[in-house]
Amino acid sequence: MMTRLWAIVRKEFTQMLRDWRTLIIILTMPVVQLFAFAYALNTQVDHLPTVVVDKARNADSRAFVRAIENTGYFDAELYVDSPQEAQRLIDSGRVRAGFIIPPTFSTTLSQGQEASVQLLVDGSDPNVSQAALFGAQAAAQAQAFEIISDAVEKRGLTGGFSLPLSLLTRVLYNPDMKSLNFMVPGIVGMILQTQSLMLTALAIVRERELGTLEQLIVTPIKPIELMLGKTLPSASIALANMATTLCLSIFWFRIEFQGSLLLFAALSSLFLFSSLGLGLLISTVSTTQMQAMQVMVLILLPSIILSGFMFPRENMPQLLHNMGYFIPLTYFLNITRGIILKGVGIEFLWGQVWPLAVFGLAVFTFSARRFQKRLG
Repeated sequence: MMTRLWAIVRKEFTQMLRDWRTLIIILTMPVVQLFAFAYALNTQVDHLPTVVVDKARNADSRAFVRAIENTGYFDAELYVDSPQEAQRLIDSGRVRAGFIIPPTFSTTLSQGQEASVQLLVDGSDPNVSQAALFGAQAAAQAQAFEIISDAVEKRGLTGGFSLPLSLLTRVLYNPDMKSLNFMVPGIVGMILQTQSLMLTALAIVRERELGTLEQLIVTPIKPIELMLGKTLPSASIALANMATTLCLSIFWFRIEFQGSLLLFAALSSLFLFSSLGLGLLISTVSTTQMQAMQVMVLILLPSIILSGFMFPRENMPQLLHNMGYFIPLTYFLNITRGIILKGVGIEFLWGQVWPLAVFGLAVFTFSARRFQKRLG
């Protein structure tokens, strides 16, 4: 059996080396995807271009502008004279937020009353609007703290001033809250799934499309040997590409690998097992490479959207949230982020491992039987 299996594996690698253009694309595609997604998909919202209408034009209004810039959410790039001009700049997309400081700003503060500043936000992007509201609140609180401190000092209370509530925060696993640290481990999982699906499904469908699969069937090779011979080279290339993207994540993007590399490799192989099963399933329902590509898109798009790769699953409607449980990438993303970012062990990941194992075993068994039946 091993002799016949090795013959198929060697044939696959020989065929890949002959088609060197496709091989180069396969090997470089993960790198391109990693850089494109890592740099383009940035969920952090900061340094929003901001317009200011400062009708007070005094030290207090300038201090407020400095306070909103110090939050990191706003860059006061433009100053205009009227709210209408600020509205037009937001409409044109040149700025994303605007602050309107009234002429009575300092007078109201000096009288100990609450001064109001109007905030205009571009709500076409909810992430931008939420970040702008959060940043404006932070700036207002910081400015209020300074005003209260000054008032206490002017009254001669020099014994020290403190707010009645102190909040001590500690951000675990991603102290700088960089979206890159969240995205890159997910990209590694997505690339592994995409590569294994594409290589397995297209390799078998291409044989059928060219008419060479029938030639292999009449040789003294069992269907299980043919199936393994076609999938093992694809699995090795997918794992090699995953290793490349993982190295780039660590050495280029400076993602600190906190957990066990051996555990990560073992669970990645388990995820690869289920992806290869899906690739085999695609090969049994497709007769041309175009059909296989269409089925792959049908599988990959829900995987990207519903697995939590880009959007938090907690915010999804209950129906879509439950649909994510039938996607293996959902479990593998929790595994990659748990091992890479948190450094947790198998005892914390078991709730993700056993569903992935059950899914992989079920889909691979079903796909293998369907593949052998179709060959027969």
